[in-house]
Amino acid sequence: MKSIKREKNNKTKSNKLKQKKPLNKALQLSGAGLQMGLTIYLGFLLGEWLDKVFEKNFLTETITLLSIFLAMYSLIKQANRIND
Repeated sequence: MKSIKREKNNKTKSNKLKQKKPLNKALQLSGAGLQMGLTIYLGFLLGEWLDKVFEKNFLTETITLLSIFLAMYSLIKQANRIND
């Protein structure tokens, strides 16, 4: 009798986990998108600051481009981890 109740409890717990999983994935992916935007913006700010400090004109574009690549790599890695 107790084993039947345990099986029912385990089934209801697994059903609840399955229902929460798509929402959890969506939240993780939206967080990854925010992280991507923040990474690119901070890279832009760093590039502007370096341009002013070293009196150059190419560091903003270079650092921003590197931050875009870094953000894309991070996003792809997180998406692969979420889907596994």
